[in-house]
Amino acid sequence: MESTIAEVELRQYAPHILAEVTVDGDRRSALNTGFRVLAGYIFGGNTAQASVAMTAPVAQSQPIDMTAPVAQAGQDGLRTVSFMMPRDWTLDTLPKPNSAAIRFVETTPERRAVLTFSGRSTDAALRAAEAKLRDTLAQNGVATVGQAACYYNDDPMTLPWRRRNEVALTLAR
Repeated sequence: MESTIAEVELRQYAPHILAEVTVDGDRRSALNTGFRVLAGYIFGGNTAQASVAMTAPVAQSQPIDMTAPVAQAGQDGLRTVSFMMPRDWTLDTLPKPNSAAIRFVETTPERRAVLTFSGRSTDAALRAAEAKLRDTLAQNGVATVGQAACYYNDDPMTLPWRRRNEVALTLAR
């Protein structure tokens, strides 16, 4: 974390690799479908048949680690769901997915404004968090680019008041 503005964290993200899939549907169904496809990959649905134990929250373990959060971006229709791959993997060393729907993307360094909130990540809760994030940034003269992304840090069995959800916006350069 670089700094904070009210409840908003300004974060610097180093380049990293995302395993992502784009699916059609509303936010909830796209998240569920995308999560299942990507979880299949880390649970052995790859050329190396490498399997990974997943915990709540998602923990790192070998041979293929996944880190929290799970991210989702897009609007109703096509949505992209992604898992961040750990730093010790490269595009050359990650096993090839069995699913042609999965692609790997190398990100560039970026700065994001992130608002964390607890509870269920309902459409209404996400809209309210995004509005609060945008209002806080606008009141402080901070410009953003692109759409908001939603980060889910906990599994569905986590009690709502213990869940950590985030809404993030990329800061303009």
